[in-house]
Amino acid sequence: MALLSFKHGYARRVGFSFLALPFLVAGLSLPAKAQTLPFRDASLSREARVKDLLSRLALEEKIKLLGYRSQSVDRLSIPAYNWWNEGLHGVARAGEATVFPQAIAMASTFYNQSLRQAAGYISTEARAKYNLSTAAGRREQYMGLTFWSPNINIFRDPRWGRGQETYGEDPFLTATMGSSFIKGLQGNDPSYLKASACAKHFAVHSGPEASRHEFNAIVDQKDLRETYLYSFKRLVDSGVESVMCAYNRVNSEPCCSGPTLLHTILKEEWHFNGHVVTDCGALDDIFLRHKTLPGPVETAAAAIKAGVDLDCSNILQNDVLQAINQGLLTRTDVDSALAPLLRTQMKLGFFDDKKLDPFAGYGADSVHNAAHIALAITLADESIVLLKNDNQVLPLNKDKLSSLMVVGPNAFSFDALSGNYHGVSSHMVTFLEGITAVAGPGTHLEYDQGCDYKDTTHFGGTWAASYCDATVAVIGLTPVMEGEEGDAFLAPHGGDRTDLSLPAAHIAYIKALRKNIGTKPLIVVVTAGSAVDLSAITPYADAILLAWYPGEQGGNALADILFGKVSPSGHLPVTFYQSLSNLPNYTDYSMKGRTYRYYNGPVQYPFGFGLSYTTFGYQWQQQPKAVYGKDDSITIAVNVNNQQNIDADDVLQAYIEYPSGIERMPVRELKAFRRVTVQHGQNNEVRLSIPVAELQKWDLNSNNWKLYPGQYRIVIGENSRDEKLAAAFEVKAPVHKGKKV
Repeated sequence: MALLSFKHGYARRVGFSFLALPFLVAGLSLPAKAQTLPFRDASLSREARVKDLLSRLALEEKIKLLGYRSQSVDRLSIPAYNWWNEGLHGVARAGEATVFPQAIAMASTFYNQSLRQAAGYISTEARAKYNLSTAAGRREQYMGLTFWSPNINIFRDPRWGRGQETYGEDPFLTATMGSSFIKGLQGNDPSYLKASACAKHFAVHSGPEASRHEFNAIVDQKDLRETYLYSFKRLVDSGVESVMCAYNRVNSEPCCSGPTLLHTILKEEWHFNGHVVTDCGALDDIFLRHKTLPGPVETAAAAIKAGVDLDCSNILQNDVLQAINQGLLTRTDVDSALAPLLRTQMKLGFFDDKKLDPFAGYGADSVHNAAHIALAITLADESIVLLKNDNQVLPLNKDKLSSLMVVGPNAFSFDALSGNYHGVSSHMVTFLEGITAVAGPGTHLEYDQGCDYKDTTHFGGTWAASYCDATVAVIGLTPVMEGEEGDAFLAPHGGDRTDLSLPAAHIAYIKALRKNIGTKPLIVVVTAGSAVDLSAITPYADAILLAWYPGEQGGNALADILFGKVSPSGHLPVTFYQSLSNLPNYTDYSMKGRTYRYYNGPVQYPFGFGLSYTTFGYQWQQQPKAVYGKDDSITIAVNVNNQQNIDADDVLQAYIEYPSGIERMPVRELKAFRRVTVQHGQNNEVRLSIPVAELQKWDLNSNNWKLYPGQYRIVIGENSRDEKLAAAFEVKAPVHKGKKV
């Protein structure tokens, strides 16, 4: 039937003719099994293959491929495919998989190389699952190769429940980590994608969860370009295969149908050539809740025209044909939307002989194997943040510890390990299990849940703790208390938080423990995916560790740090404010007064903060030059010295301070960082390079990027408010055709 369509002129409607495709005419006389249709011929260019497949599909068949549950085309032996898969920190919702630390935890490692390796392992497991499931004739959701990860929205406000899915509040850190993730996930094969990554949610999307389906984010071009779009541009430049448009409106345009974001910026300015997918149900929101269009037919047309290719609902599949019949769309518009989807599938090898697939051999032994588990432990080790360590109570000396009490509602919790958008593993190691394994059979160790999330008066384990040498209490939040709308069912406001406090029952329990154990060490481990107010427990805890949601090996990682096998090296990718009163209104998307870049008021812990079991000294090896031009790079070298007797990792952070007197410049801005391992008593040289073009800011008058001339400073420290080293340099104004611009 595909070949008969040429007799009816269908091929000519999509730009083909018999003269253009003589090889198809020649193929008419061949039996079906003896011919290789051009779209399955890997020796042809990808564009030629896409054009060929478009020429063979009937209009109705094309439309049925525009939804995430794309339907089979049996006459061309094209099976159904479900585009929806999740891989935020491991293959999610698809059975046995390695569960890496939650994204916010991996951001706290400040180690994009490890994140890239983890993403590579995620796509290895995805390929294995895809091979196993398709071999069994199964084409289930969450078993495909098109992942709707990572989430690179800016965590601008700690109330946002989904902030745990992000890489924090800083655009540069987010872009660096996100670019590494997509490169690891998509692989480096010259011919094939290992898996397809997706940058979401485009754009200006970070709550409130309760009103995300009708919310209108108002933001000027300066904040839009410098903060909200920065990481998306970096990922597009890094080759991300897909972009997901968000639920909300931006400056009154729905993200999935307005022309500014998808057409003008993404396609025309950035020349994105991957595919665009909607967030799930986002098209329904446009006419049902935003009410910017009258109905689904008009919405389908507007979305296609704006640049949407794939719909995570059924609007396009149900209503595009009617939009064509009403003259709102053309057949060419449908081809323009479908072509990027076919291109992605071809990059994944869907139409090629399996002999050409470099990933066809991945099987069950590629899932949750020893190498993947080892990296999960390492990432969890590197993500845990030491916030307090009075009198160096940590690390605990196992040889001198005869008894240990482990308590708390999160000590034996799956949720406290997993975070949201998680997979499952048959070897989840809770905090209790990890501590017990390291303490060993010769140590008296007890466990008690101690408290729940509500009761502030009835506590367990306090009497037993009073007889132990030390107590480890694991408290805090879980993804049922903060997360996505509908998932965080214990969150008071649609997944978001209404305050920064720990549960009142946990605070009361820590106070009760301190009263009962007297002066014996009390180590508090806090789980969360966001900034929390720790002021209520700080006076009662000798040490505080922030474990985030550390993944399946969280228990082993915590034990590594508690007993000194590993020195803590995580650093905060968000600011810990003292109070919500320090922040603007949650619905205000202006960056004024938000994040370390624009807030200089009091904090509990600044962005980038994290203690170690050692101390590091910094010394210039190469300072910046005196003067730079636009095309230069600022190259520096710093000698990092480990001043104590324990091997440890440091995270060297380089911030830029901009010329004074220019409106709306950041207080400071991260522009380079490096995790470095330094042996005890040794030195390690760290070299960093910052392109001067990275210092450009958006000029509202010219509506373009501008490099401001003047005096800058580079500040080297261990957090955004630290200053170990500093040096000034000048940036000269760019010169164009003999004139300054």
